[in-house]
Amino acid sequence: MIFWIANVVGLAIAYLFGSTPTGYLAGKLLKGIDIREHGSESVGATNVLRTLGKWPALVVLLVDVLKGVGAILFTRWLLTLPTVTPPTALDLQTWVPWAVCLAGLAVLFGHSRSIWLNFTGGKSAATGLGVLLAISWPVGLGAALIFGVALAISRIVSLSSMLAALTAVVLICGLEQPLPYRLLVIAGSIYVIIRHRANILRLLAGTEPRLGQSSPESKEISPT
Repeated sequence: MIFWIANVVGLAIAYLFGSTPTGYLAGKLLKGIDIREHGSESVGATNVLRTLGKWPALVVLLVDVLKGVGAILFTRWLLTLPTVTPPTALDLQTWVPWAVCLAGLAVLFGHSRSIWLNFTGGKSAATGLGVLLAISWPVGLGAALIFGVALAISRIVSLSSMLAALTAVVLICGLEQPLPYRLLVIAGSIYVIIRHRANILRLLAGTEPRLGQSSPESKEISPT
């Protein structure tokens, strides 16, 4: 019974990690504003950069990445505690990757559907990077590298984020990784891309702003 309670607690903590509204808190603490009413109306690091400046944006980006890392590490730690023993018929080494998979999805969902923001939020790209780094650092670094190269060339954050998500799928499927991790990355990448649907429409229309340009007003919460 304790084992299953620990699994539920792990999922809840992962969701709450993701739900922490970093960009929103930065706006309130630094300028006393609701960042959702400024710039692109995003709670992500890109809008923080436009609204609050470089250093607050860097902090928000790092914290959002660490939310993903923290959710995975906490779940692994919790399920390997001596007091958390699985049922006799269940192999812990087999189960932990599945628990990590669920925790990864929970932290992504928490970031995009925060309980503190009336179940709205960001695109989960930065938090997804944290998840990637925690489950397979080569995949995480590969995705981050593609993001950086794409951003340097295009200066478009949303496009770079989606290319990084697709890169993560290719890498996780090409490397020897547990099936739950592959499913997590595939599902998470699809989710991140779906969260960018408004950006995709603007990219097709040629109106998606580049880094340093002002964004079209939108009530959609956008990158990251």
